[in-house]
Amino acid sequence: MPLVRIDHSDARTNSTEIAAAVHHAIVAVYGIPVRDRFQVLTSRPATTIVAEDAGLGFDRADPVIIQIFTQRGRTDETKQALYAEIATRLAEVGVGGEDVFIGYVENGPQDWSFGFGRAQYLTGELAVPAAKPNVAGV
Repeated sequence: MPLVRIDHSDARTNSTEIAAAVHHAIVAVYGIPVRDRFQVLTSRPATTIVAEDAGLGFDRADPVIIQIFTQRGRTDETKQALYAEIATRLAEVGVGGEDVFIGYVENGPQDWSFGFGRAQYLTGELAVPAAKPNVAGV
């Protein structure tokens, strides 16, 4: 049940495809249910996104900023597999690897409310999801 924020410039006209690519990557790597989808998509003027190379020596043409908020417990290898899968799937919808920027934030079951002012993982209304290995066993 990651919450995913995706920001991109309004020059990109394929928000739906970008969002679907990110979601399908998470489903494939983390094994979450397909309908476990929480995304916020924001298209904004290109001048409101600043994403340089952090000293890696490449230029970004039209960055797509992805923030993933999810429960802790996945291995570094699984996260790396997710990043690679997101980049691969975004390439299929026209987003170059140099334009993919991902920020990953982990938290615990106490940090989620799905409505009605309750933390459903704490009240037992929802089972706390276990970290699952992806199909490659990562």
